[in-house]
Amino acid sequence: MTAPTLRCLVVDDEPLAHQVLAQFIDQTPGLALAGTCRHAMEAHEHLTQHPVDLLFLDIEMPLMNGLSFLRALKSPPKTILTTAYREYACEGYELAVLDYLLKPFSYERFLKAVARAQPAPPAAPEEAHVLVKDARGLLKIPHRDILYVEGCKDYVKLVTAAKTHLLHETMKEMAETLGGRFVRVHRSFIVAGAHIKLLQPEQVVLADGQRAAHRQLL
Repeated sequence: MTAPTLRCLVVDDEPLAHQVLAQFIDQTPGLALAGTCRHAMEAHEHLTQHPVDLLFLDIEMPLMNGLSFLRALKSPPKTILTTAYREYACEGYELAVLDYLLKPFSYERFLKAVARAQPAPPAAPEEAHVLVKDARGLLKIPHRDILYVEGCKDYVKLVTAAKTHLLHETMKEMAETLGGRFVRVHRSFIVAGAHIKLLQPEQVVLADGQRAAHRQLL
């Protein structure tokens, strides 16, 4: 899924700063320039009519200091301070700004600041698996690798194409863990639906790679 484009407002009394930030925003995927303002009053009017996602805010400006303007906003957008003065850094971070860009700054430094405003990509869901103890520790066995599970009194055999693992689990617990992609064909056997090639009255035929293996499961 593509991340939404962040609407950016530049508030700075320097025309050169407008040009630089407008260029940086234009060449950065995921950003769009919503407008430029020369001072806080103009910015307040813009925000009242056109809310934005990201504010690039200078500090030393006529009419109102950038930090005072930020404090006055009831619901300020995400903000990156852009200034030639180092001494405001601590005060800026107390206002929960994303970053503090000290002029003149490079495009690479700009990108690092912007990255703080962009939402992180969603993490890929972890593949369903069963944890099995072996000599090396805990081993993850993906559900897709499991051919079937066989009950053996207080244990179960978890069978894959490569190896058989013994777990101290009940068949009921394994059925709940494995879920709907597995079929309990007998009180002692749970078979992976994806590996079933043929169901017969007294056996289940499982497809192992290129050949069909017949195992007397019932």
